[in-house]
Amino acid sequence: MKAVIIGTTTLIAAAGLGLYTWNVSQNAKQTPCGDTAVASSAIGGPFELVSETGETVTDTDVITKPTLVYFGYTFCPDVCPLDSARNAQAAYLLEDEGYDIGTVFISVDPDRDTPQVVGDFTENFHENMIGLTGSAEQVSVASKAYRTYYRKQDGDDEYYLVDHSTQTYLMMPDTGFATFFKRDHTPEQIAEITACFMDTEV
Repeated sequence: MKAVIIGTTTLIAAAGLGLYTWNVSQNAKQTPCGDTAVASSAIGGPFELVSETGETVTDTDVITKPTLVYFGYTFCPDVCPLDSARNAQAAYLLEDEGYDIGTVFISVDPDRDTPQVVGDFTENFHENMIGLTGSAEQVSVASKAYRTYYRKQDGDDEYYLVDHSTQTYLMMPDTGFATFFKRDHTPEQIAEITACFMDTEV
C-alpha cells in the first residue's frame, strides 16, 4: 500500500509541475549558459521565514551568494531527499572548483517541520545547507513569490503527504532569479550551468 501511495503522490506532483513548466516555457528565453530561463522579475521576491536556529530571517539574510533554492518537506518519502542530495552534490562539485555556492531547503509543511526538524534534515545532505520553515502564512508568501505549488493531501492527520512542485532555482543575491533545474538534471549538469552563470555575473 505504501508504494502505491508514493507513486500516486509523485504522479500528482509531477502533473502540477508539468503545468508549472508549461507556463514557464511560454515566457522562456535562451540564456548564454545553454539553458532556458524566464524574466528575472517573474520568480523570487521578499519572504520572511524561520531558520533552523529559530531565528526569523528574510530572503536577503539567506541569499547572500549564488544559491540553489528548493521547496519540499522532510516527511517526503522519495522526491525531496533525492533532490536535496543531488543539490548538495552539485554544491560540493562547485566548491571543489572554487565556487562559493549556497543551498536552501524551504519547507512547505510548516505544521510538522519545526526549525529543529528542518535542521536535522538538511544536515544529512550538506553541512551548510540552510533549512527554513515558518507559519502557514509565511510559507505561503514564499511559495507564491517563487511560483511553487503545494497541497496537503486529505487523510491521516499525522502521516499525510504533500503534493508539491520540484524545481530547484538558482538565485543570485544582486540580480535575483537566474534559471531553474528540473528533476532530471544531474549534479554535474547543475554544477556546470551554475558555474556558467556565476562566471557571467563576475
